[in-house]
Amino acid sequence: MNERILLSHGGGGRLSHQLIQTEILSRFGHGPLHGLPDAASLLLDTTRIRFSTDGFVVHPLEFPGGNIGDLAVHGTVNDLAVTGAHPRWLSLGLILEEGLPVVLLRRVLDAIQTAAQNCDVVIATGDTKVVRRGQCDGLYITTSGIGEAIPGFSLGLAQVVAGDRILVSGTLGDHGMAVLSVREGLKIENGPVSDSRPVHRLVAEVAAMAAEIRFMRDPTRGGLATVLNEMTAGQPFGILIRACDLPFSPGGRSLAEMLGLDLLHVASEGCLVMICSPNVSDAILARWHELPEGREAREIGTVTRQSGRVILETAIGGHRVVDVPSGELLPRIC
Repeated sequence: MNERILLSHGGGGRLSHQLIQTEILSRFGHGPLHGLPDAASLLLDTTRIRFSTDGFVVHPLEFPGGNIGDLAVHGTVNDLAVTGAHPRWLSLGLILEEGLPVVLLRRVLDAIQTAAQNCDVVIATGDTKVVRRGQCDGLYITTSGIGEAIPGFSLGLAQVVAGDRILVSGTLGDHGMAVLSVREGLKIENGPVSDSRPVHRLVAEVAAMAAEIRFMRDPTRGGLATVLNEMTAGQPFGILIRACDLPFSPGGRSLAEMLGLDLLHVASEGCLVMICSPNVSDAILARWHELPEGREAREIGTVTRQSGRVILETAIGGHRVVDVPSGELLPRIC
């Protein structure tokens, strides 16, 4: 049966009620969403919270390693985590295009449910709208997240000093290359797989060393190059990274070389970039290596006194400036 979304699914009548009951509440209606209140009632354990919002328009909706559903959960969870917060609640807004196959919607909702459970976050509130065919590319998702600040973290670029270390928790550029491969119809054996996954456990694992952690960020659009340049812009420090220490997956590296792309400019969706004191860099890596999401973690560079500059030390000992791409190389990857 080829059931598809109709405009009447968003009209507030019988079909709309059926969609919400059958597809939404069956998965997420056991907590604050129970009874469909206009606003969620949440119990906070702290007065220090973090609040983030995001939108997801990735094309295609499904890609090696995930789909727009788990990507939306992981993206919002990670935005909270890198501020030093423990993610607790998410909102979920769905914009559905008329004609969207219901079986595809179910796969996306299943992925959201599984990812939320894995991240130990609750879908607390949400909304669903349906637009006419051609006014949306299948399915868009908006999310907002609330997290509770983890005691001890006081992150900021003002604390960064020369000699601090640059760490990454995993391979770089996998998500962007995975989306690109399926978008362009490139059927590659052992090709790139998205790294879409949460990083909040990596943050929690090193909370005892929070006083020595200066800054954290997830390298999504624009990749590592953009994140590092944003960190150094207008600052009295620079960053030196070493090509020989940069972690890339075989699938991502192969496709990037074939297409002539620099993986430093390609998005990751399950990687954490951290600046920390050299006193704790080895201990942090040791903790990360004990977690599945941190097995490929490495120290890739150091903070320098070259104000505002990001430099790559090549494999043969040369140096080049790592710049920000002039345009968006891979649009709609998240």
